Amino acid sequence: MARALDVVVLGLSITSSWGNGHATTFRALLKGMAARGHRVLFLERDKPWYADNRDLPSPDYCDVALYDSLDELADRYADTVRRADLVIVGSYVPDGVEVGDWVQRTAHGVTAFYDIDTPVTVARLERGDTEYLSAGQIPGYDLYLSFTGGPILDRLERQFGAQRARVLYCSVDPEGYYPELGPVRWDLGYLGTYSPDRQPTLDRLLVEPARAWERGSFIVAGPQYPDGIGWPENVARVEHLPPAEHRRFYNAQRFTLNVTRADMVAAGWSPSVRLFEAAACGVPIISDPWNGLETLFTPGEEILITNDGEQVMRWLRDTPGQRARAIGRAARRRVMASHTGVRRAAELEGYVAEVRGMPLSARAL
Repeated sequence: MARALDVVVLGLSITSSWGNGHATTFRALLKGMAARGHRVLFLERDKPWYADNRDLPSPDYCDVALYDSLDELADRYADTVRRADLVIVGSYVPDGVEVGDWVQRTAHGVTAFYDIDTPVTVARLERGDTEYLSAGQIPGYDLYLSFTGGPILDRLERQFGAQRARVLYCSVDPEGYYPELGPVRWDLGYLGTYSPDRQPTLDRLLVEPARAWERGSFIVAGPQYPDGIGWPENVARVEHLPPAEHRRFYNAQRFTLNVTRADMVAAGWSPSVRLFEAAACGVPIISDPWNGLETLFTPGEEILITNDGEQVMRWLRDTPGQRARAIGRAARRRVMASHTGVRRAAELEGYVAEVRGMPLSARAL
């Protein structure tokens, strides 16, 4: 293992998972960093919507500090950022452009931008939207860590001048997600915040099968769904499900559904943290298709892939229990080997070593 690093992360949120997928992504990664001996400080802008929904205010694997303004950030944490071996700025950080400029001026160690929304970010940059990142900042980071792999990495380097665009997929904490015995309540479930571009796929792959199969039992969990959606009677709704309840939620399903945002589908190679969490629980996953998914899970053996609601219903009604469980177990084996927070932390160490000019052989993955 590489020597212990002092790491500062400025991210959207780690204390609250309400309405965002960033918190669980940071939690798994930073827990993995701590397990590998690194010291981490997470700096989070104090926002009322997170303050009212903090499900992990004080992680035991990193320090967390809240700040109210850019002035407070600079006054209180300039020395810490200056001394850090690695400083990471995440996507969607409030005043992210100003935060990024400050980090690039202040930090003496390796600097990185961690984009947990890469296809969305690229689309924003192309239309001149600089809500949390400007195109001119990208070459100033030593690393552009991307939630999305595949061809978009080359594009970040060629079109936007990233010094080193490297994939850092989200990951899962094995201590929080694993199979457990209990009653199976739903034939198919879905966990995700409402998104207008995901809703047509959710309708096609869950709502329409629910209407066609009245004896089936379904559930959709997540916030911000409009009141006007006409859910069938056999589709249960949960407004918000904190991470502490995710494992029980997944394990109460015969199958779980993964639905991907349109920008992520177009880019490919964009697995959500929910995909890895469900797989870690050993629940067979039905997913919409996108390029790169087959590099993460073997279709037909570790995951079921379709855009056809009728195919979904056939799988729900006709797949023997033994076959479904085998798919779930195979997916779990893949996740435990390749997609844990500890594994991501080791990958990040490798990228930092690359910036410093250290050979990969100098550290153990």
